Amino acid sequence: MIRHLVLFKLDEGVERDDPRVVAGVEAFRALDGKIPELRFWELGWNLSDRPIAYDFAINSAFDDVDALRRYVEHPEHQAGVALWHEFATWVIADYEF
Repeated sequence: MIRHLVLFKLDEGVERDDPRVVAGVEAFRALDGKIPELRFWELGWNLSDRPIAYDFAINSAFDDVDALRRYVEHPEHQAGVALWHEFATWVIADYEF
């Protein structure tokens, strides 16, 4: 199995209730059950107030690297990515478990 972690940092001055952010969260929330390759899917807002903390996280799992690639290339995933490009940066980690 492949774990796919994504940590998002909202751009300076962008808040969680910004309509763009709300739409971005909903776009990713809606992926659950729509992309057959997803074996595990959870997402949520960070609770830590530490300055090094990221703001939002997605934790997902896939059977293998090919399934992860199909997810990344899926049009609905790409639509969500396009929304997040407007107001955030992010880092990822993909690893076997």
